[in-house]
Amino acid sequence: MGIVAIGLVFVAGTPCGSCSKAVGLGNNQSSYLKTSIMAQINPYIHFNGNAEEAFTFYKSVFGGEFATVTRFKDMGFENLPIGEEEANNLMHIALPIGNNSMLMGSDTPSFMGKHNEQENRSKISIMAESKEEADQLFNGLSAGGQVEMAMADSPWGSYFGMFRDKYGIEWMINYDQQPR
Repeated sequence: MGIVAIGLVFVAGTPCGSCSKAVGLGNNQSSYLKTSIMAQINPYIHFNGNAEEAFTFYKSVFGGEFATVTRFKDMGFENLPIGEEEANNLMHIALPIGNNSMLMGSDTPSFMGKHNEQENRSKISIMAESKEEADQLFNGLSAGGQVEMAMADSPWGSYFGMFRDKYGIEWMINYDQQPR
């Protein structure tokens, strides 16, 4: 599976020039691409008490095992205003995806306020390694959600689709059909 990114797509292990071409910057590279290469981006998603349910769903699509599961009750913060009803909620969870990426998240305690699950947070972009993988990820993750753009060949040459999953998280699935 490809690199998981939020907003921009970075190609791990490539020189900056290759990185800039992969994201469509050509020879007009911005200075931050010239000076640094990002090895990976790990999205972190906040939920309103249903992080465990959401991550169990994501695990059913991506496979693998959770690298970390920590509950608020395990933290030992006596002064943290977490009620008994939220003590079992997730303070942190991590699911490895592919060889270099991690999907992470947590529940937001009520004392910090709720997240509007319909607001535009950011989209999580997945670069699939094949058209078949793109379809599998799109169909699995979009189940019960709202498709914004079905998987199809795009005008820019990629096989692409977008949706909001049943937990309100927005995703983009992309398979670059152009040889690099």
